[in-house]
Amino acid sequence: MAMETMRRVRMKNLVRSLIEHPAFGRVVLGVIIANAALMGFETSPRIVEQHAGLIHWLNAAVQVIFVVEILLRLIGQRPNPLHFFRDGWNVFDFAVVALSLLPTVGPFATTARLARLLRVARLVSLSPSLRLIINTMLRSIPSMGHVVMLISLLLYIYAIIGVHFFREADPEHWGDMGRALLSLFMVLTLEAWPDLQAAILPTQPYAWIFFASFILLAVFVVINLFIAVIINNLQTVKSEEAQGTSGPLARLEQIKTQVAALEEEIKAIHAARRTGG
Repeated sequence: MAMETMRRVRMKNLVRSLIEHPAFGRVVLGVIIANAALMGFETSPRIVEQHAGLIHWLNAAVQVIFVVEILLRLIGQRPNPLHFFRDGWNVFDFAVVALSLLPTVGPFATTARLARLLRVARLVSLSPSLRLIINTMLRSIPSMGHVVMLISLLLYIYAIIGVHFFREADPEHWGDMGRALLSLFMVLTLEAWPDLQAAILPTQPYAWIFFASFILLAVFVVINLFIAVIINNLQTVKSEEAQGTSGPLARLEQIKTQVAALEEEIKAIHAARRTGG
């Protein structure tokens, strides 16, 4: 029993050192990229017809590698394998791999195909830079709501003005609220707005004030607010991640993990000595 415990501890340490090695991450990254390329090849009926057997075995190999990877990460998790699920990205990886095990035929076919597609998205979980961008976007959603409200208000006000002043000059684009909002959205993207203005200027010579003010407020001011919100949240997420990886709490968590591993080894050694005695 004691020797079995010792072997288990050593195996866990070996697995831990394996998954923490940079080469492990590179191999998984390479498999994800290969999986993405394979899915691209599957969109060609000619390639699928000519290499159906090879594609099937490559898909199976990719699936096996992903399952083994998740199992190794679970086994190597300290002090408890269940702590693996404390990280949202780990949960995402586990869910994608688990769902991709569903059969690609029958009632779960759509879910299985979607999971296979999401395997490509695992690039995000492996890349710290991509994780930072996604975390920043998620953190920015609440603040974005206020900016969206502001730009919606501007669109509504300018749409009413446009309908009242430009309906007769250009009914195709300003005949009602729906068309006016669509036209303003085109202006917002800075596409085709010179044509919209040119259609109105002969009868409304001051229409340039309308377009210039809308572009100034909606495009340059509000869009820059979007950028400011994202940059602010980017700095916040960076600061939190820096504290999470090098702050006192992170160091304390690392110490607790190391102590738990040492306790396992000490218990195994004591048990072996008692058995030997």
